Amino acid sequence: MSDTPDPIAEAHRQWSARWPEHADHMAAVTSVMRAQQLLLGRIEAVLKPYGLTFAAYEALRLLAFTRTGTLPMGKMGVRLMVHPASVTNVIGRLERRGLVGRGPSPDDRRVVLATITDTGRDLAEEATLALNESGFGIADVPAAQAADITTALRPVRTSAGDLD
Repeated sequence: MSDTPDPIAEAHRQWSARWPEHADHMAAVTSVMRAQQLLLGRIEAVLKPYGLTFAAYEALRLLAFTRTGTLPMGKMGVRLMVHPASVTNVIGRLERRGLVGRGPSPDDRRVVLATITDTGRDLAEEATLALNESGFGIADVPAAQAADITTALRPVRTSAGDLD
């Protein structure tokens, strides 16, 4: 832990002096953004030995969760909550490594399917074990408190239109 004062607390103090009705919202958003940076850094460090980014891991894990190991790329974007171009980019990188295959759907040639390979499935399992062992970057946070974080963020997701 650093001896440096908390920059978010200082920003809150400054906001409170100028725009007190907005200070708590600013501090909440800034705290979430900073936590996201910290957690992504921790998770990416765990995944680095596997040559995976978090986005690539999520795509592999999603495919590994399916019964057939195959999903339409459009459906992957919806489930991963990312733009279709991001899915195309990630799947392209995974395909070049032999972790995923890509091709037209036999039912509708306009639909592109991504399919995890055996090598991709093995890598997803290894990376999942490593992430589970790391506590997804928050191993020192009790499980009940982690659940509270998820619950606390639900209204934010709802107000942003992410959930009904």
